Amino acid sequence: MFKSIHHTAIICSDYDRSKQFYTDVLGLEIIQEVYRSERQSWKLDLALNGNYVIELFSFPNPPKRVSRPEACGLRHLAFAVSDLTSLVQELTTKGIEVEPIRTDEYTNRRFTFIADPDLLPIEFYEVSSFISMF
Repeated sequence: MFKSIHHTAIICSDYDRSKQFYTDVLGLEIIQEVYRSERQSWKLDLALNGNYVIELFSFPNPPKRVSRPEACGLRHLAFAVSDLTSLVQELTTKGIEVEPIRTDEYTNRRFTFIADPDLLPIEFYEVSSFISMF
């Protein structure tokens, strides 16, 4: 029945700042950007390697959501990367604070986290090629 995850929706508090983060810092590609005047809301569709992955929304005065520590609900967004060390260097040169690299005790794969402009956790998980974890 399921084929894949279609996208992840993110509501941001500052549209311009988040758009810059997801496009300029993370390098996601803009598919489409629309302003919905009846909702006073921007909707930005973003792709990774040509695949639609994120809908970025803005709404007037969205309520805060607890994201740390380990609150109930969606925990984080994770990207598979081939070279974690190079990515950490690139993010650091762009002024992004990166957590220390850790190693997954079960898979022996390296990973780290950053926070988006609204402090939503984003993980980068190093893989040699796209593989299923199960």
